[in-house]
Amino acid sequence: MYVTKELNMSEQTSSSQVSSLPLPPMQYVNLFTEENIKRGRAPKPPPPVEDSYTMFGTTYHADDAIVRPLESQGIRRLYPQNYDHKKELKKLNYSILVNFLDLLDILIKCPEAPKRKEKIEDINLLFIHMHHLINEFRPHQARETLRVLLEVQKQQRLDIAHKFETHLEKVQTLLQNAISNLSDSDEFDMDSKLFVPIEAMELDNNDDVNARNDEEEEGGACSREDLLMCHIVDSL
Repeated sequence: MYVTKELNMSEQTSSSQVSSLPLPPMQYVNLFTEENIKRGRAPKPPPPVEDSYTMFGTTYHADDAIVRPLESQGIRRLYPQNYDHKKELKKLNYSILVNFLDLLDILIKCPEAPKRKEKIEDINLLFIHMHHLINEFRPHQARETLRVLLEVQKQQRLDIAHKFETHLEKVQTLLQNAISNLSDSDEFDMDSKLFVPIEAMELDNNDDVNARNDEEEEGGACSREDLLMCHIVDSL
């Protein structure tokens, strides 16, 4: 029993570590059944926030910009107003590396020195600036993502059109081969003319008797095959 309990605990811990996000509220998800949606009983989506909200311990307003400037957050700007993102990110990366080495030197020589807190604050400020510059790239990333998606959709449509053209060529080739295997058009017309329906081959009794009597009076008997041949020639 102890072994099975231990296994169950390990399975639960492993299953809980699979998802990095919390599970959705099932008491809310279970209300969105097909029957409730058809009858209009499903709860409506929450209204949009119009005033302010708190996220990760920080208060945000609905009318705030997506990427707020550093001054509005009470953070001192380290780079000028007009700047190149790539150059500034390289400078920040280099500055973080230098300050981290200085922090290690301080921790080795005098861990309780006040410069240790100053270096930690400097590194924190550098990381905030780097994170801010990366966030300013988000609109560019969104445009590039949209461009890539449109190119993928365009390539998919081109592939579908190419496949359709190849299948169309195969069908046309099959039709041409089928037509070439048939006989000439003139012979085909002659064969169609020689075709006699069954109703025409079945003569009425009176006509058959009259034809036989006429042929017997002329002095010669005629078989049924001869009569059919004569009928075919007359139809031509």
